[in-house]
Amino acid sequence: MREFKRTDRVADQLQQELAVLIQREIKDPRLGMVTVSAVKVSRDLGYADIYITLLGENDAARIDENLKVLRHARGFLRSQIANRVKLRHVPELRFHYDESVVRGQRLSSLIDEAVADDRRRHDDDDAEDEVR
Repeated sequence: MREFKRTDRVADQLQQELAVLIQREIKDPRLGMVTVSAVKVSRDLGYADIYITLLGENDAARIDENLKVLRHARGFLRSQIANRVKLRHVPELRFHYDESVVRGQRLSSLIDEAVADDRRRHDDDDAEDEVR
């Protein structure tokens, strides 16, 4: 069995190319600092789901605006990919917002809060034991 599937290799190549293209070629001022966090390609290579994150922006309106810009530029991006990557058929690009980073940050802050709260309780218990 192969170590890597073709769809995985195509997804990795698309992720690299899209990251560069979005950063350097799209000149829309509405577009923020977009990071391509993942690309998943369908088995028939017909579709590529591109997951993006925005640095420092979690506002739903800004996320929607950035997705609209990218969806509007998908034809341009697809043509640029066709010039850079050797594929018979370039997959149709579908952009999605990747909430996993925001969710991870929220969970991390909740864990930090719980640990700090536990430490305070432990310190309070130790102080009560010393008073007795």
